Amino acid sequence: MLIGELARASGVTVRALRYYEQQGLLEPERAVNGYRHYDGGAVAKVRNIQLLLSNGFTAQDVRGFLPCLDDGEVSLGPACPPSVEAVSRKVAALEQRIAELSAVRDRLVAALTGSATPRQAALTENATTRQPGTIARHPAYTRPAHD
Repeated sequence: MLIGELARASGVTVRALRYYEQQGLLEPERAVNGYRHYDGGAVAKVRNIQLLLSNGFTAQDVRGFLPCLDDGEVSLGPACPPSVEAVSRKVAALEQRIAELSAVRDRLVAALTGSATPRQAALTENATTRQPGTIARHPAYTRPAHD
């Protein structure tokens, strides 16, 4: 299929496809006249690239997923071994960002109330009941449990 056909079939622009090629994410065959030709698996590959980019991965990160992109949807099934490092880095970055945002939220709540945040009190009270690696939610954002 030609680049315009792939763009329509995958829901992206021709410009995006050219960018993916420039970044080494797509490698179309070239006809004698210079036209790009894509095989039938290119639609799934482009959709997977879009999925990864929309989830915060960079084009460089996506290169680590290239061996996995032709095998159906990336979000389904176990992690493809070449992608594990990129996913682990992304999870660590997200956890760090969540911690930073939680600290900002706590400072803002303290500024509004003029005292220690309820979250700080909840952390002290619930420190022994939480599972390791979980983040306590601010009481203002927690719904009461319904029995």
